[in-house]
Amino acid sequence: MGSASWYIAGDIGGTKTNLGLFLPGPTRPKLVTSATFPSRQFTKLETILSRFMEQHPDPPVAGACFGIAGPVVAGHSRTTNLPWRVSEAAIQRQFNWPKVRLVNDLVATAMAVPVLSAREVVSVNPNRVQKSRNLALVAPGTGLGLALLIAHDGQHVPVASEGGHAGFAPNSDEEVDLWRHLRARFGHVSTERVLSGQGLVNIFEWLKATGRYRDPRWLAAARASGDSAGVISEAAMVRKTPIAVAALHRFVSILGAVAGDVALTGTAFGGVYLGGGIPPKIRSAIVNGPFQEAFTRKGRFTPMLEKTAVKIIMNDRAALLGAALGAME
Repeated sequence: MGSASWYIAGDIGGTKTNLGLFLPGPTRPKLVTSATFPSRQFTKLETILSRFMEQHPDPPVAGACFGIAGPVVAGHSRTTNLPWRVSEAAIQRQFNWPKVRLVNDLVATAMAVPVLSAREVVSVNPNRVQKSRNLALVAPGTGLGLALLIAHDGQHVPVASEGGHAGFAPNSDEEVDLWRHLRARFGHVSTERVLSGQGLVNIFEWLKATGRYRDPRWLAAARASGDSAGVISEAAMVRKTPIAVAALHRFVSILGAVAGDVALTGTAFGGVYLGGGIPPKIRSAIVNGPFQEAFTRKGRFTPMLEKTAVKIIMNDRAALLGAALGAME
């Protein structure tokens, strides 16, 4: 592979692990080759890395960084949705790489935000991102990830958060009813209980329990066959049945309210980015739906949020790109 310095980046999730080999580029790292592995088929990350390196023997690796779905403390992580323990020191010992870094997966995505191109995002409102100010990342997918990017000395410092597990704050009498429905089932009602793939299913099941909507037989059968959240969102996007439309409408409204709360919490008035697996799939429902109204409905701070940009990240390899930047730091 030549004598250039190569960097290894990884996006480690509960379902799949994406790995990539990068070279330095003029404005950001350049992805040369990548591979995806089913995480649950392996007992540890090192086995996946060995498999990947067998496919790409002997590149001179200058550094490696892995975004991992779970908290990272002192170079160690116990993955949230996998029975793995991952350690910078153990990887460094096995592969003899000069630098190995573990970061939270949302931090990896956050690191990519400042270098995303205009083609890699979709605007929710006409406001421009102000890169001299704090930014925020709200990422609903399998779970709900949140991160802040604090503006400091002309750069952005990513700050991890487990705010998805903070309490869900209802914004209407109907959402109070949703909260009561979920409290009876779960006890603590985190925001992730309503703003994730399973969160969309929870909203759907609440609407069904109200008795105001019919769950068509074809939709029940489709949901039972596998990806319930995907089935509901797809049915809603083509306006195929009222209960699915109502569930996605409520989901988008809660997403707007939570994004506004995160902007207030982190004074992220430079812009809010929507990441994760869900927003790109429902972009028209976000852009044309109740998101912006819920995002700005913040009392005395409404004028500030009306000026705050919101962008949907369309690059599904943003976390991998961010990890490559982390490897090069």
